[in-house]
Amino acid sequence: MTQFSLFPQGPLVLLDDFSGRMVYQDNVIAPDEAAAWHAHLLDSPIWRQQRRVMYERELDVPRLTAHFAADDPGLPWPLGEALAQACAATGASFNSIGLNLYRDEHDSVAMHNDRLGDLVDGCPIALISLGETRRMHIRSKKHLAPRRLDLDLAPGSLLLMSWETQTHYDHGIPKQTHPLGPRISLAFRTRKPA
Repeated sequence: MTQFSLFPQGPLVLLDDFSGRMVYQDNVIAPDEAAAWHAHLLDSPIWRQQRRVMYERELDVPRLTAHFAADDPGLPWPLGEALAQACAATGASFNSIGLNLYRDEHDSVAMHNDRLGDLVDGCPIALISLGETRRMHIRSKKHLAPRRLDLDLAPGSLLLMSWETQTHYDHGIPKQTHPLGPRISLAFRTRKPA
């Protein structure tokens, strides 16, 4: 297991090999700006509670979600600014913004990879974090040598994952046992036309 510092100096290359590339960068969004975005989005009416069938029961997904097309004329502030900064920081172009609100330490997302069938081949995924710092687990899939990374996603940070990483790694945000405030994740993707 590799655990990375909360405050790395400059871009931190987590991996860069045949299995893909992951790069973490602190302070892509200035602290005051990240705090303003977080406060505004937290109080926004955009959030939805999804339900899924798990363990033969329908249960609430343990977080709130929202989704927007990048060209949506009703795109709420500050998502347009966040999109522009994600594109500038990564050199990529994104057409989809997915949001997750982890309300407290009880909210989470299980280990998973993004569904590649929904995404344009070769296009990366970028995650901007706002609010509380949360730990992300990144784990290699069974066909690779075991590799696990634990990464603290600080407010204003950006994690860039290449398309290839989704075939070789799972990632997730686990529940915590100590009190935590809300965290918002902005996920930028390039989706195939519907």
